[in-house]
Amino acid sequence: MSVETSVAKHINALSGQKDKLVDDIKSVVADAEELLRKAKTSSAEGYSAVRVELEDRLANSIVRLQEVQQELRSRARQAAKVTDEYVHDNPWKSMGYVAAAGLIVGLLLSRRH
Repeated sequence: MSVETSVAKHINALSGQKDKLVDDIKSVVADAEELLRKAKTSSAEGYSAVRVELEDRLANSIVRLQEVQQELRSRARQAAKVTDEYVHDNPWKSMGYVAAAGLIVGLLLSRRH
């Protein structure tokens, strides 16, 4: 597998993990809103049950978010390692990419002024 393919694979994996993280956060927010609606119409006992349920869901969500965070860190490290290897294996090609990126940024910034 080439370095470019490996980097693309890691980028796609990170994007998928980011999407999963966003979905998890949306789910937590939706659950919290639902439970708050239930709490408004509940008695004191019902409120306590809703609060306990919300705390359980939040605890589960925190665990899921921590797992996703660890996975993202691992994949980011792998992507950084592959990128470092690519730069060491292809220094002139890498310098060309950096020079082209610098030229493009310079042109874009000069147009703004």
